[in-house]
Amino acid sequence: MRGFVPPDPQTDVSTIQYAIVYAPRRKANRHRIPQSCVEIKQDKQEAIEQSNPQTKRYAAQVLGPSKSSEGQYIYYVMEWIE
Repeated sequence: MRGFVPPDPQTDVSTIQYAIVYAPRRKANRHRIPQSCVEIKQDKQEAIEQSNPQTKRYAAQVLGPSKSSEGQYIYYVMEWIE
């Protein structure tokens, strides 16, 4: 997982989850998202139902949270969900 802060194997702090991500532009190469732009959902279906491209809120599978070198909590977009 190049470019990612590796998850701690002894805890479940950073996990893969489904979420709604606020992103002004959804790009394939933008994978670091601040925690303030991520809203975790229970499952994939809930994320899809609550996505709204008109308000720039997209369903995604994310990994996190992780603490960046700048001290911010971030999520990594693993996959944008259509």
